Amino acid sequence: MAAPEALEKPLPKPRRDLAGYAGARVLEALLEALLALEFLEKGYTRNAAGKAFQAWRALTAAILALERDRIAESLDEEQRRWLSTKALTRVPSSRLKVLGRLVEEAGYTDYSHYTSTALDLHDYQYHGPDPDAELSKYPDRREAALDTISLLGKLAGIVEKKVKPRLVEKHKWSREHEEALQKLREALKNISRGAA
Repeated sequence: MAAPEALEKPLPKPRRDLAGYAGARVLEALLEALLALEFLEKGYTRNAAGKAFQAWRALTAAILALERDRIAESLDEEQRRWLSTKALTRVPSSRLKVLGRLVEEAGYTDYSHYTSTALDLHDYQYHGPDPDAELSKYPDRREAALDTISLLGKLAGIVEKKVKPRLVEKHKWSREHEEALQKLREALKNISRGAA
């Protein structure tokens, strides 16, 4: 798959084009998810876990941009400044659980749970399977693969049901977005059939 033109350009600056930034991060999330499934099919579960984590981070950035005003209502001045200057643009892994809770409070059901799964997959990427659960929560590759598929299924559902309508409304949903989402849906169906 050739690199989409939109991802070869610098990201739109959230200060200037919040919806454009969200659109670029959603496309990134979809493409990272497709790469995760490609790695999974080849048996590279650790690489797949890393790509799934990157996809979730990109989706989190997109949602933070789309829901910034709603999320900011519940924050104090310092937290709002941090949201706009750091969280939105960097989505630090060390603060991902906090950001996941903010996204969930903005109406994205079970987002915290799936954020925890994304962080577990991030650990698995670096430490691999660990039957003693000292370095990773996954005793074997199969468990990590199942969580990767589950996380990517949730990502596709959120994009389709909640994020896509917002981006369509703002004229930031493109043909590239639609093609990537459809490829992801098809790849998830195929991998689920293979896992059954």
